[in-house]
Amino acid sequence: MKRQLAILLLSTLAISAYAQNDVYLCIDANGNREYKNTGPTNKCKKVDLPGVTTVPAVKKPATPTVSAKASSPSDFPKVDNTVQKARDSDRRQILMDEMKTEEQKLADIRREYNNGEPERRGDERNYAKYQERTATLKDDLARSEKNVEALKRELNNLK
Repeated sequence: MKRQLAILLLSTLAISAYAQNDVYLCIDANGNREYKNTGPTNKCKKVDLPGVTTVPAVKKPATPTVSAKASSPSDFPKVDNTVQKARDSDRRQILMDEMKTEEQKLADIRREYNNGEPERRGDERNYAKYQERTATLKDDLARSEKNVEALKRELNNLK
């Protein structure tokens, strides 16, 4: 088994090396150029390609570890605890308002989508238009569900 694997590996390398070395430039009757790896013909000429150059990767220096309690620079602006709590409260309220709006939007889209069978409108005599609107509603539904999930995660991450 190991011998067969070794033969397969060597033959693959030999074939790939052969394929990389022989490249032909073919020009058709209209003057269009095409590069091929097939054998030479009367319309194709072999092209000499330079060898592949490899450059070893540069090792990055190790990054210093950051201590668990990082201190900010002395001139960094500080915020009072009461101001920060007010900001956090405002942020929570904004997120809750967004959540309420997005949940209402989701409910409206679900109602209109009607489990994949929305009611046809008068301007949708063409069935393709109906299918297009159904697909759009499905996309809107998925996007709105993701938005609600993201807002819930954001609210759960608040202190």
